[in-house]
Formats: sequence, structure tokens, C-alpha cells
Amino acid sequence: MAINRNHVVSFLLGAALPTLLLFVLASDRVGEQLAAISSSWGSSDHGSSAHGQQPQEKFPGLPGLLPKVAMEDRTVIITSVNEAWARPGSLLDLFRDSFKNGEGIAHLLDHVLVVAVDPAGFDRCKAVHPHCYLLEVKTMNLSSAKRFMTKEYLELVWTKLSLQQRVLELGYNFLFADCDMLWFRDPFRHIAVYADMSTSSDDFSAARAPLDNPLNTGFYYMKATSRSVEMLRYWQAARQRFPNYHDQAVFSRIKHELVAKLQARIEALDTLYFGGFCEYHDDLGKACTMHADCCIGLDTKVHDLSDIAADWKNYTSLSPEDRKKGGFKWTYPTRCRKSIGWRKPVHP
Repeated sequence: MAINRNHVVSFLLGAALPTLLLFVLASDRVGEQLAAISSSWGSSDHGSSAHGQQPQEKFPGLPGLLPKVAMEDRTVIITSVNEAWARPGSLLDLFRDSFKNGEGIAHLLDHVLVVAVDPAGFDRCKAVHPHCYLLEVKTMNLSSAKRFMTKEYLELVWTKLSLQQRVLELGYNFLFADCDMLWFRDPFRHIAVYADMSTSSDDFSAARAPLDNPLNTGFYYMKATSRSVEMLRYWQAARQRFPNYHDQAVFSRIKHELVAKLQARIEALDTLYFGGFCEYHDDLGKACTMHADCCIGLDTKVHDLSDIAADWKNYTSLSPEDRKKGGFKWTYPTRCRKSIGWRKPVHP
């Protein structure tokens, strides 16, 4: 009888385990499943299970830091800086101050993880912000302001993707925002819950299909799903096919592949809410963010974003009655648009 009972138990366990595995793999939500599985993930070829050793974590300290930063729904806001962007009076100060001066978004600052790519930027971050992470790029010096499309710039923008992939693998959603951006209102109210990825656009038209808008990956939200992890893997792997391209340019070339091959759900965000110097609207009553895109040069970005920050303070100082009168406009970003020879988009 004892032998028969053991055989029955073994049979039931053998039948149940494949079913459980299929359930985990079929689940669209990563959440806790990826968080549990991720403990076995480490940097390539480091650590050996054959010798009973745990694989080395590629981003030491990150798994312990994320729970301190995340919202209740396991969402983290991520931005990145180097020494130049983190200096007093530079982009990090403008970025952080915008939360404090925004409408009901000061609490979101507690959920911002600032990723520094050099020790000096990390030290400056720690002096002004509670949640900082040092992502060392040892192959080159990334501390100074890097011109657009230089080798150092490319390394900086690509490095962030591997860290973001790890965030997803640990079961956390993230909203990545370039630090050359001001926040005015809660952006999550305008992000589609069904999309794997929602990203800003340089030039938005609702008349177009979402992917026909020129997408800008300086601001995008990704849910922690198995599909979104695979999207980031595919995106990084595509760099080899498009050498000397930055991450956004590569994404633009593979976005249709992501949909066709991975069934990814990608949505474009309306510039009415998520504006930038490429395209914005003078409706301050709806603006959530303003991005210093279509702009080259750190000093140029700081100058024109400072004008926008002053505009916002003037607007919010008005009475509700005066705000309703309308007619308020953003200061034209002359220096930024001049830096790229900007031309007005033509909408279909």
C-alpha cells in the first residue's frame, strides 16, 4: 500500500509540474514570476552553478534599491545623468524642481531613480536626491557633456537599455524620461493601460496609425511583461544591424518588426500632453511634460527649459479666472530650434 501511494504521488506531481510551468510561461504579466526567475540571471559567463556558486548580478544593488523607489503598482520612474547634467543649475535641478512646482506631482519625485553614469554625477545626485544608482561605464569617460551622436553619446544612450531590461526582469514597470525635461502634471493619466510600450512623439497626428508617428524614446513607459523584456532584447540586438545609430534611430527602424514578430502593443503619446521643442501646443491647461528635444547642446537646453519653467510659474500664479481667459503661450525655444535648423512639421 505504501509503495502504491508513493507511485500515485509521483504521478500527480509529474502531471502537475508541466501544467504549472505552462501557466507561468503563458502569463502575459511578468510581475512576481520574473522577479523569482530573475534570481538566476547574472552577467554573461560569470558565476558557475557547476561549482555551487550563485551567478553574479550584473547590476549590483539594483534588486534591493527598486523596492524602495517603486510605487504600489511596482512602477519606477527612471532618468539618467552624467556629471555635466547633474551640476548645480543644470538639467537635474530643473528636472527635480519641475516636480515640486507641478500640479500635485511632488510625491512622484519619491519614485524617481536617477541613474548616474559616472562617479561625479552619482555624488551630485546623492547630495540632492534620495534614490541614486551608479551605472559605471568603464570603457570610456562619460562625465562631460557629450555632443549628439559622438561615440561617448552613443555609449551613454545604449547603456541605459540593459539596465531597463533588468528592471523589467525584476518585475517592475518603468517610465523612462530624459533628464532634459520638465514635468507639470501626472503623465500616467494619459498612458494607455493595454499597451506594452507608450512613447512620446516628435510630431503627433491622430489621423496617422500609431507607428506612423515619428516616435521619440526620450520618454516612454513599459509594463513588466514577458513581451516587453523580449522587446528590449530585440532592440539591443538590432544595434549590430545599424552600426553608429543611436537607440531611437534603431527603434524607428525595428518598430514594425516588434509588432509583427513579437505582437508588441506600441502606442504614441499625443504632443498635446507630452510636448517637446520639436512640437508642442500652447495649451498650458493640458500640458504634462515638456522635452528639450530638437535641441543640441547642454547650455542651449538649460537656457530654453529655464524659460519654459518661468512660463509655468507665471501661469500657475494666475487665478483660475485668469487661466480660463486663455491666450497664454510658451516662450518660443529659439536657441534649441536654431541649433538644428527646425522646420514646422506638416501634418496629414
